[in-house]
Formats: sequence, C-alpha cells, structure tokens
Amino acid sequence: MPAVPGAESFAHDGSTGIGVVLSHGFTGSPISMRAWAEHLVAAGHSVRLPLLPGHGTTWQEMNRTTWPQWYGAVEAAFTELRGSCHTVFACGLSMGGALVLRLAEEHGDDLAGVVVVNPSVMSLRKDVKVVSVLARLVPSVAAIGNDIAKPGVSEQAYTRTPLRALASLAKLWRTVRRDLPRVTQPALVLHSAVDHVVEPENSAVVLRGISSTDVTEVVLENSYHVATLDHDAQVIFDRSAEFIGRVRAERAGDLV
Repeated sequence: MPAVPGAESFAHDGSTGIGVVLSHGFTGSPISMRAWAEHLVAAGHSVRLPLLPGHGTTWQEMNRTTWPQWYGAVEAAFTELRGSCHTVFACGLSMGGALVLRLAEEHGDDLAGVVVVNPSVMSLRKDVKVVSVLARLVPSVAAIGNDIAKPGVSEQAYTRTPLRALASLAKLWRTVRRDLPRVTQPALVLHSAVDHVVEPENSAVVLRGISSTDVTEVVLENSYHVATLDHDAQVIFDRSAEFIGRVRAERAGDLV
C-alpha cells in the first residue's frame, strides 16, 4: 500500500563520510523526522530515514506487521550506510529510540553513537500490561497522537492504536531493556519535561541501563512527546549535530 503524501522514506548521500540513520516512532512516519534529517543533510552528512513497515498507510496495515520488521528496516538502512560511510550514527524518536538502541546492542563499535528523543522502552499503563489479551478481543483503541505543544503542528500519526502491533512493541521493549548493558557507544538522551505519551521513567531506565561512559542528558523544557516537531526541535537538531561532530572527531583521534 502506498504511503500517504509526505510520509515516504527519505535518503540523501552527503560528502562528510558520516552517515546517520533516523527512525520515527510507533504509528508515526518520516513526517516527524524530516526536518531533523534535512538539518543533518545541510551539515553534509549521508542520511537514511526509512518508512517503517505498516506505517504511513493505515492502522489496519500496521496490525499485520511486527517489531522485527520495523527493526529490519532500520538495520537495512544502517547496513547501507556502513557500505559508503566511515562513521555511522543512529537517531530515534519514541519507539524509534528503542529501535536504534537495539541497533547499538547488536552492532557494537560499528555504530559510532546513538541519539534518542523521548525513547519508549516500557509503559506503566495497566492496559498495556495485558495488551496481548486485549489484542485478541479488539483490533484497535483510540490513539494518543499529536502530543505537541506548538500550535497548529501535526505529526499525522494514526488516529487509532493497532493492538496487535502494540503487543509486538511490548516484546521489543522487553528485548531492548534486557540488553541495555550491551550499549557502550556514546549516547545523547533528550527527553521532554512534559510528555503525555511516554512516561519519564523510560529515559531513566535507558540512562540507568546502558553501559556507555560518554552520556549526555538534555531536558526539553518547552515540548511534549513529538519534540522533533515542537518548540525544542532546533535544540534537538543542534545538539545532535554537535554530538555527531564531537564523537566523530574523538574516534578519529582529533579531540576537539
């Protein structure tokens, strides 16, 4: 099924030798990440922003996909960049944060660093704890979408939450949390002071669980969940570009 206009995958080959994979979140699309991708393109980097399977079309289509397929799209983008770039980073929003953390767990030093924004690795909601049972009874529930403080901005996410897909997301969460100690790469963790979708405990779990010694935490004071489209978007873009430049220089032995 073709993606809705604006939700298509995005790719660009740059000149710096640095590649960046970006991953959008659950029920979202590259719409939420396109401005970030274009900021990295302007810095000269190669960028891959895949549309994850089941996203950008209909929630019914998403219910026919599972987390290994979403991860597979991110991993394929990473592999492609590894073939043409000497250094590759990964950035993710919400569930995209979980996917790039999984990339870090599986690929070690081949991945230079990770940037996560409001990463989703768990939920305290009681209904999510029984989602595997609920998914057998009903196909979807109302969604919490467009959690953005900035007026007039939409991520164009699904208006329903597909429950079979959510049950698969819960399996991804467990897998990522189990292996967080395997994340040793430099990490930049940005999270909103107010988030109506992903509880703040998520970022705390990530920060507490990873083994990275180079960790930077940034609190986004003026944005809700979809911070990449919110008031603090430029903070995310600038801090991630600075992080990528610094880590690349340190890996090359040219400390800045």
